[in-house]
Amino acid sequence: MRALARSTHSPRLLCAPGNAGIAAEAECLPEVGAEDVEAIVAAARDRAVDLVVIGPEAALVAGAVDALERAGIPAFGPSAAAAELEGSKAFAKELMEEAGVPTASHELLRSREEAIEHLASASYPLVLKADGLAAGKGVIVCASEAEAREAVDVFFTERRFGDTTVVVEEFLEGEELSLLALCDGENVVPLAPAQDYKRIFDGDRGANTGGMGSYSPVPGFGAAEVEEIVDAVHRPIVAAMARRGRPFHGVLYAGLMIGPGGPKVLEFNTRFGDPETQAVLPRLRSDLVDLCLASRQPGGLAGARAEFGDDWAVTLVLASAGYPASSSKGDVIEGLEAAAELAEVTHAGTAERDGEVVTAGGRVLNVTALGGSPTEARDRAYDAARRISFDGMQMRTDIAARAAERVPG
Repeated sequence: MRALARSTHSPRLLCAPGNAGIAAEAECLPEVGAEDVEAIVAAARDRAVDLVVIGPEAALVAGAVDALERAGIPAFGPSAAAAELEGSKAFAKELMEEAGVPTASHELLRSREEAIEHLASASYPLVLKADGLAAGKGVIVCASEAEAREAVDVFFTERRFGDTTVVVEEFLEGEELSLLALCDGENVVPLAPAQDYKRIFDGDRGANTGGMGSYSPVPGFGAAEVEEIVDAVHRPIVAAMARRGRPFHGVLYAGLMIGPGGPKVLEFNTRFGDPETQAVLPRLRSDLVDLCLASRQPGGLAGARAEFGDDWAVTLVLASAGYPASSSKGDVIEGLEAAAELAEVTHAGTAERDGEVVTAGGRVLNVTALGGSPTEARDRAYDAARRISFDGMQMRTDIAARAAERVPG
């Protein structure tokens, strides 16, 4: 949102539904659910909105962009047909195979009985993924058959996963890399690379989360390396989607594992994913509104580039007690103003209660700092984050440590 606010168009910002932090920077529409397509369209029409940027994946999969465009309201993001790239991991695997995009070997298991039979002869560790949307909680790394059977029981019995297919795939080792790119159905404009930290605890231990921190840029991945990834991953996917009559407009986020055999795709998102976005967009020097508008038109991004500054950004996620298995709500958050003196504090799972800001979700806040080196940005981010407190607050202490070791300063 702040990247949109920096546009030369000087936009007036509305946010649905918003939260305690966003309310200080935009008009919030608490009555409009983030995934309520009809309410989003009605609100945009009533307020004569010039551009709607869809954030949540569920809204994209539900056809928010399609509905807005039918109503004559410009929208940034993929159609429901194109958003299936995130909405179905099975579809994404099928498309990668068609397009020749490198990814982990895999099989699709369509029942609990089929899964149990497969697991008895599988090699471990392996990765199990729920086919559909799972808010960052649909991926489980299993070290043994017992852990895999437990994961299968979760996927096939818990209502939040619905009538699911489970994707079982090989466990890839290496370093993760996230590369977001803007697409207009034909052309691909990469953003700066970032590195995400998925596990809840230091040293990449514990359960997978929606992301506990990130940093950008990434040592060893300059313009040439980014272009190689785009050629191997993003452009083939965009071309394959076009051949299927599902032109991809919006953000194509590739979550990659960089191993001895080169990059392989772990997952696709069809939106600005956090916490990578919080580390990437503060470094963006191009006008994000112009790029979003151009991406709506076939060929609109031809010749376009996204320019970034030379600074480093480090983002820390502050999570509530119990996350990712559960979340604690209603805990009073202190120190926000003190932290904002050193870094950018972005609200996620927060709310206002009796004049105080309280927790209202699993991942509560993002703290992002810029610096001339990864060490400087990292030190500022942690200095700011340590000014914030709430009961049960969780924060990894090793975000961007590798980058600080590799880049002097």
